[in-house]
Amino acid sequence: MVKEKAILAAGCFWGVEAYFKRVKGVLDTEVGYCGGHKENPTYEEVCTGETGHAESVLIEFDNKVISYEEILEHFWKIHDPTSLNRQGADIGTQYRSAIFYLNEEQKEKAIKSKEEQEKSGKYKFSIVTKIEPAGKFWPAEEYHQDYLDKNPNGYCHIDLSILEKED
Repeated sequence: MVKEKAILAAGCFWGVEAYFKRVKGVLDTEVGYCGGHKENPTYEEVCTGETGHAESVLIEFDNKVISYEEILEHFWKIHDPTSLNRQGADIGTQYRSAIFYLNEEQKEKAIKSKEEQEKSGKYKFSIVTKIEPAGKFWPAEEYHQDYLDKNPNGYCHIDLSILEKED
C-alpha cells in the first residue's frame, strides 16, 4: 500500500466527502478549509467569504488501487468546473472549484488533467477551476465530518448514484 493525499474543492464539502468515501481505494476523508489566509477559521468565518478559504476535502488514498489522475477524473465528474464560485444552490467563493496540490508532481498532473478536460469538448463554457498550492489544510468542525452519514437526508449537490452506475 502506498498512501497518498489529495485536497479538492468542488462545492459543499458534505457531498464531495460522501462521494469520495465510496470510491474504491480511498482510505480516509476529512472535510476542512484550504486556500485562504485566516488561521484556524470557523465555518461561520469561511461562510462570510472574507477568509479566502474554500470548503475542501482531504482525501487519503492507496496509490496501488487508485491513482491521483483517477482521483481527478472523479473530481471533474462530480461538479461543474465552469461555474464560478457556485455549485448547485451554494453560492460564494467558499464553494469554488479548486485543486490544491501538495507537491510539484501533483501540480503537473492537475494542469495536464485540466488541459485534457478543456480539450474534451464536454463543456459549453470555460473551466474556472483553480490549481493552487495547498498551504495549510484546516479541519472543519466535528459536526461537518461525515455529515451525510450522520444526516442521510441532508443536502447534497452531488448525484451519489454516479458511482453505482460505474460498478
